Amino acid sequence: MIKLASRLNTIVESNTLRMAKLSRELQAQGKDVINLSLGEPDFQTPQHIKDAAKKAIDDGYTFYTPVVGYLDLRQAISKKFEIDNGLYYTPEQIVVSTGAKQSIINVLLSILNVGDEVIIPTPFWVSYSEMVKIAEGVPVYVHSNVTQDYKPTVAQLEAAITSKTKAFIFSSPCNPTGSVFSKEELFEIAKMFEKYPEIIIIADEIYEHINFIGKHESIGQFNFIKDRVVTVNGMSKGFAMTGWRLGYIGAPKEIAQACEKLQGQFTSGTNSIAQRAALFALQSDLKPTIEMANAFHRRRDLVIKLLKEIEGLKLNIPEGAFYVFPDVSSYFGKSDGTTTINNCEDLCMYILHNANVSIVGGDSFGAPECVRFSYATSDEKLTEAISRIKNALQHLK
Repeated sequence: MIKLASRLNTIVESNTLRMAKLSRELQAQGKDVINLSLGEPDFQTPQHIKDAAKKAIDDGYTFYTPVVGYLDLRQAISKKFEIDNGLYYTPEQIVVSTGAKQSIINVLLSILNVGDEVIIPTPFWVSYSEMVKIAEGVPVYVHSNVTQDYKPTVAQLEAAITSKTKAFIFSSPCNPTGSVFSKEELFEIAKMFEKYPEIIIIADEIYEHINFIGKHESIGQFNFIKDRVVTVNGMSKGFAMTGWRLGYIGAPKEIAQACEKLQGQFTSGTNSIAQRAALFALQSDLKPTIEMANAFHRRRDLVIKLLKEIEGLKLNIPEGAFYVFPDVSSYFGKSDGTTTINNCEDLCMYILHNANVSIVGGDSFGAPECVRFSYATSDEKLTEAISRIKNALQHLK
């Protein structure tokens, strides 16, 4: 019998991927399942970016790439950070990776020793906690709920700091809640962490362009904290380039060099064609990105309107990303006479099998009282999906 590494026992499978897999299996059986579980834009990559990739092939970009990414791409990312975000990272502080997910795990593996703690506000993206565990760190959760717009207070965050705290990681706009931190809120968080100079701040800004309230704000913009902020971003969400797998960081030089060293032993340089496409995307008109964000804004309003018609859901109004994250705890303990709903996982499976709609339980995001809906699909599918959910939930008493 093959014995696998014990580290596998410390991590769990991504629940979003598991629910998507269940959806595909039911679809293969002929079931008309509407999948609202995956966080993937339903838009095609804009044509001008596809054309740039084709040109890159014709131009001979078919060889190994530098571990940290092509210099001209890193220069473009550096310029993007400065113009869009007020962040000042030199090209030497930029590392391009195979998706923002690799960017994050690179950073965690570079800074964590066994037992180091990482503060994670809940709800959080499912992989943060598991990545910390892979790096042999300890996730420390700071809980918030729908009445707080899923944003922990500065006092809550500070109370979680110990002598073992090495990092703080968060996303804004947030997956799974859609919550967005304002400049004022980020300033207060930064001022608190200014008192703890040994703590690294990891800011996941992958949903930067899907923001319904105006200008995106970065915590790294504050001079008194910028030297220990790692800013994570990428092409997947804002440019509808999920399958291209390209993410990047701006980081203190020591962390960037550490990530280069690690990545050189894992994947080496990111795909050459994806890099040339990303360079063109960053230097091109953002009109397709803006149009996509506007479509998500319209869908957000549609979904909120329809969900408000379902009794028992507690909602915030997401200000970015493409998720709604209602508190569904009022359904716990209810039954249709055959199935009893004990938790969010039971509710997700009930909805999957009785409404043919796939959503994700909030326990994976550190909020077991909630579920996540992705509205990265058409208005027609969203309307039909929520109608099915409403009808199914009416049978729970």
